[in-house]
Amino acid sequence: MPRSRSYQEDLLKSLQDPEEAAAYLNAALADGNEQVFLLALQNVADATIGPANGTDKRSRNCETLSEALLAQPDDPRLSTIRAILEGLGYRLAIEVSLPRA
Repeated sequence: MPRSRSYQEDLLKSLQDPEEAAAYLNAALADGNEQVFLLALQNVADATIGPANGTDKRSRNCETLSEALLAQPDDPRLSTIRAILEGLGYRLAIEVSLPRA
C-alpha cells in the first residue's frame, strides 16, 4: 500500500513556488482574519527556510523574525511582518478594491 503524505507536507512543498506562495498569502490576507494570515505567513516561512534552505544569512534572519512573530501573535507589528515578507522575497502592496464613487 502506498505511503500517504500529510496535508502539511504537500502544502509546504507547493509553497516553495513563489507564485503559489504569493497567491496563498493574498488569499489568507483577503480572508480578513489576522490569525489566518499569520498562520499562512508561518507556513510560507517554513516552506522557504526549511532545513534544506536555512543556511544563508537571509534565511537565518527571516527565521529569527518569524520566531519573533510567533512569540507575540496577538500584537504583530507591521514592521515585523514587512521584514519577514521581504526576507522571504515578497513585499506588501496596496490595491484598489472598490471603484470610487
